[in-house]
Amino acid sequence: MTDKSAKAAYEAFAPIYDDFNHANDYEAWFGVLLPELEKRGLRKGRLLDVGCGTGRAFEPMLQRGWGIQGCDVSREMLARARRKFGDAVSLDEANARDLPVYGKFELVWALNDIVNYLTEDGDLERALVGMRANLTAGGLILFDADTIGLFQANFASGDSDWMSVGQWTWKGLSSDVEPGGTLEAEVSGDGVETHVHRERHYTGEQVRGAMAAAGLECLAALGQHDVDGKVVLSESPDEMRDHRVIYIACAAGRRGASSSVEATTG
Repeated sequence: MTDKSAKAAYEAFAPIYDDFNHANDYEAWFGVLLPELEKRGLRKGRLLDVGCGTGRAFEPMLQRGWGIQGCDVSREMLARARRKFGDAVSLDEANARDLPVYGKFELVWALNDIVNYLTEDGDLERALVGMRANLTAGGLILFDADTIGLFQANFASGDSDWMSVGQWTWKGLSSDVEPGGTLEAEVSGDGVETHVHRERHYTGEQVRGAMAAAGLECLAALGQHDVDGKVVLSESPDEMRDHRVIYIACAAGRRGASSSVEATTG
């Protein structure tokens, strides 16, 4: 999470966040993502989780023997993570656009549309520069960006069937949803202060440009969608079929001649 609007949104969202996202199966997701990282040389060690929220991604990685440093812009989200995990992880309040150097990590990630909350020009590059500064030699960066198809489903004017859960309503507030645009949606319902989420869609070209400017080499861009309840990754991302595009990167020049962009469609 990044700017003031994102911080305000997640301070308000925190009381219901875990219940709102209870159906998200991180173990199943990581069961697909981690093999892709391992194919590209992932070494087990330390993870920096940027925009860690309440720590929903921690347990699967702790069980795999990873050491974890988490950071988030929302104190309320971090407070819930501390209550759940205590001293098992290190946590810090930090803005992804001005990321501290916590050390050297084998893996740095920003999952679940963190980069889409980077709404100002230059924000994405600044965040990626900070993530790169935390990489150990040979380390990998992983992040996802929501597709225009998902933005159309969740941010176009009216209630979103995809995002509305139980007694809570996710309502799109944007009359026009165009590639590269900044959109808004409102969350309301029992036990949560009505608040607005402001996100920006990034095209594949924009993401790859920010990666290059940040000194990163794109190793893969994988489209993600569900088939019969299972996560499927494709090396040819489609902005309408896929829900998000998964990007894997390393520091430019660190992996030798064997490094290449395995998929560049976005």
